[in-house]
Amino acid sequence: MPEGPEIRQSADALAEVLVNQQIESVTLGLDKIRPFHDALAGQTVKNVTCQGKAMLIHLTNNLSIYSHNQLYGVWVIKKRGEMPDTQRSLRLALHVKAHSALLYSASDISVWRTDELPQHPFLRKLGPDVFSEGLHADDIAARLADKRFSGRSLSALYLDQHFIAGMGNYLRSEVLFFARLHPDKKPKQLTSGAILTLAEQTIAVAWRSYRTGGYTVPEVPKDLALTGSAEYEASRFMVFDREKLPCRVCKAFVVRAERNGRRLYYCPVCQAC
Repeated sequence: MPEGPEIRQSADALAEVLVNQQIESVTLGLDKIRPFHDALAGQTVKNVTCQGKAMLIHLTNNLSIYSHNQLYGVWVIKKRGEMPDTQRSLRLALHVKAHSALLYSASDISVWRTDELPQHPFLRKLGPDVFSEGLHADDIAARLADKRFSGRSLSALYLDQHFIAGMGNYLRSEVLFFARLHPDKKPKQLTSGAILTLAEQTIAVAWRSYRTGGYTVPEVPKDLALTGSAEYEASRFMVFDREKLPCRVCKAFVVRAERNGRRLYYCPVCQAC
């Protein structure tokens, strides 16, 4: 599933071709959203934002299109009149003058009044977005100390969108590595200094991944392996997807474990605490 950095990158790409453009035609591939055809066609896109892993396309008539990729959804941008060669099911298409924004395979799509979005059953339960300009390390540190979260393992907490929206599986492993914390530790077991470091790394690692196109290593390698190859995946991260490879810091072998039904990676030496 795409994580916060990838959703934000997708939002940026959609905004580039949609904002201030009139939707000249629309294709609605799900029965539940077909009644909104006339309300969407002919409208102008005001803004494209994301909240956690949800995409939000805001129109000038006070309607917003909510979508969540879940496991299989993907946005594709094409020049107007071109369509990708794919077997995926087209769920939503927004056609503007020069481009088409195409959403494939997603099933969680709905249309809301923009001013009613805070009542959306998914959005209203989200914690602060990791990319919120107003989110600071002190805010995350306070949440880590909150009784709602302080007694839970870090491995569970860093997958919980109620804690921090936009976090996900690779970010979980990478943030905990940079904070030098074992995944099974709980916030209540940490010193105030360790909590602040974890909070700082939560923001820093997420933003680094967004800005570099998916790399959490401090320096992106100059000779990038082909996207999708094992070498490419291993080159992106400090520990994630690097099972039995040497830790970039101490050379101990990275360990793969299962936590909360998802794979997790850590260094047994750097993250012994």
